[in-house]
Amino acid sequence: MLVLLFRLLSTLPLPLLHFFGAALGWAVYLASPSYRRRLRANLEGAGYGHELGRAVAESGKAIVELPFVWCAQPERVARHAVVENWEHVQATLDAGRGIVFLTPHLGCFEMTAQQIALRTPLTVMYRPPKKAALKPLIEGARARHNLHLAPANLSGVRILAKTLKKGQPVGILPDQVPQEGEGVWAPFFGRSAYTMTLPAKLAQIGNAAVILVYAERRARGAGFIVRFVPFDGELAGSATEQAGAINRAMEQLIARCPSQYFWSYNRYKQPDGVAAPDAQVAA
Repeated sequence: MLVLLFRLLSTLPLPLLHFFGAALGWAVYLASPSYRRRLRANLEGAGYGHELGRAVAESGKAIVELPFVWCAQPERVARHAVVENWEHVQATLDAGRGIVFLTPHLGCFEMTAQQIALRTPLTVMYRPPKKAALKPLIEGARARHNLHLAPANLSGVRILAKTLKKGQPVGILPDQVPQEGEGVWAPFFGRSAYTMTLPAKLAQIGNAAVILVYAERRARGAGFIVRFVPFDGELAGSATEQAGAINRAMEQLIARCPSQYFWSYNRYKQPDGVAAPDAQVAA
């Protein structure tokens, strides 16, 4: 039923979907006190409180555009994407180096993987959704073309490592809260956030390059701009320092279109079994 609904919605024009999405964003914001509190707190804590109205609308667009991105004909989706700075990616691939693509929950992050996979095979780390009904929909969408899925466990990490050793790219969402033992506390917009250590570890495999990528949502449903940005931070020092460097890079990307970040996500939660940041430092 859900797959059928998504396929029907995918036939609608993107501007109309974004119009409905903005309305949905406001409906959820007004109806859910907990959602409203977290969204406002995260925006204000990061210094983007003035983006509240736009962020509410963009959060709804991010949901309602998924049928288009996942289920519309690939050629139709590609026509709505403008890709910038791909030449930097191609030069890295031509040099035989693997690439670790880092994509925050910014804009239409599902679009970034699709656009990369249209140009070169890509392996992305994937955690199955908690709702079983979404699994065939998401896996079917992400498995199109040259997009390969690696489970978010030790087996998946091995797959990513082997892929990089072959000089091929992998993709990770670095602003997801990892499980106990898979991260460290590092600053993110001035607050301690449990941050995954995997991206920095992967970057050390086979002289892999780190490239940031995000898909900015254009106004009035005009499509998306997929931008590739070289990572200019230093992945040296301790795991905490490396995680901090990646978080700073994410902050810089978010500053480009702050209203399109996934501010309702509980980025600062404390995973089960993980000591609080102060306790961890004291230890």
